[in-house]
Formats: sequence, structure tokens, C-alpha cells
Amino acid sequence: MSTQVIAVIPARLGSRRFKRKVLHPYQDKPLLFYVWDSIRKSRRIDRLLIATDSKEIMAAVSDFGAEAVMTSARLKTGTDRMAEVARRVKGDIYVNVQADNIGLKASVLDRMIDKFTAQKSVGFGTMARRIGSDDELFDPDKVKVIFNRRGEALWFSRFPLPYLQGAVKRNRARQFVFWEHIGIYFMRRPALLQFARWGRSDLEKAESLEQLRVLENGAKMAVYPTTMKTVSIDSPMDLERIPSLR
Repeated sequence: MSTQVIAVIPARLGSRRFKRKVLHPYQDKPLLFYVWDSIRKSRRIDRLLIATDSKEIMAAVSDFGAEAVMTSARLKTGTDRMAEVARRVKGDIYVNVQADNIGLKASVLDRMIDKFTAQKSVGFGTMARRIGSDDELFDPDKVKVIFNRRGEALWFSRFPLPYLQGAVKRNRARQFVFWEHIGIYFMRRPALLQFARWGRSDLEKAESLEQLRVLENGAKMAVYPTTMKTVSIDSPMDLERIPSLR
């Protein structure tokens, strides 16, 4: 029996830094459309869903032809929203794609799904790209990740990881290989449902990073390096960076 892969794009209107960003118009389409349009080209994903607690998002999704699922408004994270979908839609692997992540390439995602599928003992996986500048390194909207020699995440933070003892202050990104976390998660169904049962952890809430729940509870998360460039839309100014992906 083949592995069933379900991709979920959790979407909400309650962004604090950029109000209603997933429905913000960009070239006559809501931003959410561009994330969905990239992912639907995947050959490895069997079903693509948008999970939301907003009737307005449901209507917008219907307009551009996507499939949406209404989920509880009480859920605090996108992965908890995906877990609610997983209780209704059966699959083997679930892919959580952040609704503000523009520039994803389906071919790269397919390769990462193949890697995760092959690592049968791994319940959680994600992606990272090398940081190229100090502006990226010190931007709290760009989450940093460190991982061990087996490719397993050690920690995520909004601050630079690791701290460079004795480094010169300029061009730190050239003095060490720093990694930026890309907001995609791969989870096997049992691991995803366990994630939801754990509930929000203290360190997760402190950094507002849901992936810390995995590490704080002692589970492993594989990290897959990539050179793929994406733009995480955290403020209206980030819209100006989208053309650089072309």
C-alpha cells in the first residue's frame, strides 16, 4: 500500500503584525492563493487542504478552487489545526505549510517528502536554508535552527544560534554556517496526534515557536537542508521581496 500524503495549509485572519495578511491582495489574488498554487503542483501530495476558522477565508478559498476545512477557533497553532484535520482525513504523512510562505517549489517539497518517507523511525521533520547575511541572522522574524551531525534539530530560536564567542561584530554570517528554519513540517499521523495531546509547552510559548513543543517533550525532528529561497510575509514591507524569487 502506498503512503498517503496529506498537505494542510493552516490559515487564520488574526495575525498581529500584518492584519488579515493571508487575504491581502497581491497582483489581484490573495496571498494565500500563491502558497496553495505552489503546493498543488506537487506529485507526492495526494490531497491538499486549507484549514481555517474563518468563514471569510472559506469563501476566498472557494473562489480560487481550493478545498477547505473549517476547524475550531480555540486552536493556538497551525499544527494543532492540522491535527484536527488529521482526525477527520486519514493519511500516513501530513505536511504543514505555513500560509505566509511564498516561493515554495513543489519539486523541492517532493524530494523532502521522499527523504522523510524513507526515515521510517522519524516522526517529525522540517527544512532549513543557510543564512546569507547579518540582517537575516539578527531578524527575529527569521527563526534560527541548530542540528546535530545526524541532522536532528537541537533547538530553534528567534535569536542567533549559536553565539559566536570572540567573533568580530561585522559579517558574522560569514564566520559560521547559520541556518534559517523554513516553515514546513512533515509529521507521521501518530506523531501529529501526540503533538496535539502534549499541549503547549512553556518554551514554545516563550518564543512563540510551536516546533519547540516537539523538542521539549523529548521527541526528534529531522532537519533537511535546502537552497530553496522563500519569503515569509511577516509585515507589508516583505511584499517587496517577492519579486526577488523570480
